[in-house]
Amino acid sequence: MPVVMVTENQEAVAQYSSLRSGVYVISFQEYLQTFWPELQAAHELYSSISQALQAKEGEGNEKEYAEHLPAEVLEAGIKSGRYIQGTLNVSKHRAQTEALIMTEGFSNKSTDMGWCVMVHGDKSRNRAMHGDVVVVELLPKSEWRWKVTALTEGQADEKNGKDGESKPLPTGRVVGILQRNWRDYVVTYPPREGTQSQTRNSQRILAVPWDHRIPKIRISTQQAETLQDHRVVVRIDSWESTSLYPNGHSVRVLGWAGELETEVQTILIENCIHVPPFSDAQLREMPVNSPEKPWKVDPAQVAERRDLRDSHLVFSIDPKGCEDVDDTLSVRSLAGGKLLELGVHIADVTHFVTEGSLTDLEARTRATTYYLADRRYDMLPAVLSADLCSLLGGVDRYAMSVLWELDAHTLAVNKVWFGRTLIRSSYQLHYELAQALLNGEQAEVLELARLGPEEKDAKLAQLTRALETLTHVARHLRAQRDRGGALELEGVEVRAQLDEERNITALVPRQPLEVHETVAECMIYANHWVARKIQETFPYQALLRRHPPPRQEFFSQLVESARAKGFSISTGSNKALADSLDQAVDPQDPLVNRLLRMMTTQAMPQALYFSTGAQPLDQYYHYGLALDRYTHFTSPIRRYADIVVHRLLIAAITVEQAASSGAALASNKDLEEMSQHINNRNMAAKRAQKLSTELFQCLYFKERDPQTDPRCVADAVIYSIRDDGVLVFVPEYGVKGPVYMKNRDGEVVSAGQDGSCQWQSGSVRRYPDHITTTSSCGTSTFRLFDHITVRISVHATHCHADRLHLEVVSNKPYRSAELEQPRSQGRCQLVQEVVRLAEEAYQQAQEKAARRPKLSKEEREFCQSKTPNLYSLLEEVRELALMDLDMTPQVCATTA
Repeated sequence: MPVVMVTENQEAVAQYSSLRSGVYVISFQEYLQTFWPELQAAHELYSSISQALQAKEGEGNEKEYAEHLPAEVLEAGIKSGRYIQGTLNVSKHRAQTEALIMTEGFSNKSTDMGWCVMVHGDKSRNRAMHGDVVVVELLPKSEWRWKVTALTEGQADEKNGKDGESKPLPTGRVVGILQRNWRDYVVTYPPREGTQSQTRNSQRILAVPWDHRIPKIRISTQQAETLQDHRVVVRIDSWESTSLYPNGHSVRVLGWAGELETEVQTILIENCIHVPPFSDAQLREMPVNSPEKPWKVDPAQVAERRDLRDSHLVFSIDPKGCEDVDDTLSVRSLAGGKLLELGVHIADVTHFVTEGSLTDLEARTRATTYYLADRRYDMLPAVLSADLCSLLGGVDRYAMSVLWELDAHTLAVNKVWFGRTLIRSSYQLHYELAQALLNGEQAEVLELARLGPEEKDAKLAQLTRALETLTHVARHLRAQRDRGGALELEGVEVRAQLDEERNITALVPRQPLEVHETVAECMIYANHWVARKIQETFPYQALLRRHPPPRQEFFSQLVESARAKGFSISTGSNKALADSLDQAVDPQDPLVNRLLRMMTTQAMPQALYFSTGAQPLDQYYHYGLALDRYTHFTSPIRRYADIVVHRLLIAAITVEQAASSGAALASNKDLEEMSQHINNRNMAAKRAQKLSTELFQCLYFKERDPQTDPRCVADAVIYSIRDDGVLVFVPEYGVKGPVYMKNRDGEVVSAGQDGSCQWQSGSVRRYPDHITTTSSCGTSTFRLFDHITVRISVHATHCHADRLHLEVVSNKPYRSAELEQPRSQGRCQLVQEVVRLAEEAYQQAQEKAARRPKLSKEEREFCQSKTPNLYSLLEEVRELALMDLDMTPQVCATTA
């Protein structure tokens, strides 16, 4: 706009009006004559803008959501059956559109509703978030929706859902919230363009939560520019009906998004896991065991306990390098060979951890030991978990024991004894060594290395006989459970190996050895008998573990997939299911049975701890193990539930001996609340373990070029069909994921004569047992259990966790000869390479440690480890370009 100087000084007008410098110097009269029309137009424009802004501000006060109904109306509606109560579960894959109300555990009188209700769209959620306990009003049946079966958000509409579902799900809208699940959330501060508004002192930004299922959170901050690209912990304060987003405030800063330590801490916070170092007050409660003051057995305890040090051959069987040895075994002949005595001896943690002590309260809060891919957070201080409570070989230890007297021929139980013992383990075996002894192979037992040939052979023969007898008993126990309907479910167990400083040096997959089943059967047997003991003594105050039967609708994918291969799966009972799974074997491809068992595992509900006073007797049953009563007794070092069971067993023994009425026990209500807490912590531990594994899998592939690195190409097996793709399992890396047959551009995968695949314009069609793509090159078919070749890459995201991307390369198997390798072999090789690269890089990092910057105050405050984590060191080295990027180690981890 022109700059105008108005003046009545005629000399100034005469002097400057002719300069034409962009500034007009005129008299007031000339100004009115020349610019008045433009002023009027500008005034009209300003007025219209002002009116529009006022209208926009008025819109901001309009309600985006309906108001929640009053509590008394909600309560009355639930009782009458008009409304439905449940927990909101937002879809991980369709977070913007699809959520389910999980009604299990709540009483709903609506006859139209099954086990869940769908809530479609953000508006229908009415400010409810994932995990909230909400109240839902059902919509008319004409508005019910199908659950989308496409792999991609927004890729399929209702017509696609109709192909995959027999009928629509009950659909409703949230009318009230009974209980908020608000907690600390990790968000990422966006770049500057993400700022929504700015005042004199602060900016209002929309921070993006790490969890896809949580909406953006509006935060007022003065540090928006400083904290760009940082992960920050925030807390939600409110969510008004006039706003699309909740309001919150920052709590603390974790660090730069993408850094390993930041991502690990994010996983912990997102799962509400708080594991600070043990306090000085807690450590002062611990016994001392040092070279200057070694721990010794208390003579008073020797008098009170049953001493098995000289009478029993006790030994442990664990993974290599195991330090926290929870359990040991013994077996011996009695009465001239007519009887057998089987013994299970468990670390007596309750002797060192007094109920109500600071250590006990901390263990109860944690409830379990948290295993991540590169670290672990112990439930108990190391002086107990790795030393005095660990049943190591050659040292005296306190134990809780179960001893069965069995008939040597029928293996029927004549009597059983429970009590506190004093043991000394003679052998600390690992699984491979124990299996070698059972197979009659030459094996070196460390404890016998210094003995003479004759004595060594005699003791080795004694140990081998004990292992053979133990295996014979375990086979009998397994056969008993099999007749009752016990299930053999698929799960790859991986054990972390720790060095002297308790850093994980390797993740070792468990190989399928019979000795694994031998040890497992003995532990299951002990858990079962202890459950019987405490439940019979305390019918309404015992902590047991139940496994509910799965819903039949959850088996639909398993049944359909098996039918595609010509197998019939019966799901009427655990016995029928176990028998049909045993028969569903493809001689040409052992992975078929493995995948069917994996699908069976996915259909199962979680096993749960409970108080016997909170459930009827018929609900005690453990479906997977086919046992009428079961508990956890055999791992008190890493599970707080086992500590509770040990205390109950001691109280039951005291009552049986009539020495007293026993210690005061927790009430049924208190025990049930504790059970719920332990269940929640166990589920959080599993989620954190899974997310940690995915994080390190992404780290392993992130620095590799998927187009040139042969390790990014692998064999995959199709195990499920979706509307726009398939779900596959990659045995070599233990990875599951989607493979898209149709992309967002409308192109489909087309396979050539040699099997190689490329993207072309076309269409895709889904069938129950296969999916077809049609393009100008013809029709390509992908069937259930087909082996295909996939390329693995990393899909990096700024605000959320990275994830693996699987792309089909060929519709033919990849390196089919390697499929004959034992399961998990690929994982083992992957782990070995990661360890090798990490060790090489660690040596280089040590040489350059002097040039590495010191840890910041925040890192010192929030890192549990006293020394920097190995991977964080490597990340710092990479960022400083002190290492060649081609030599940077890629890291991955696998876990059970």
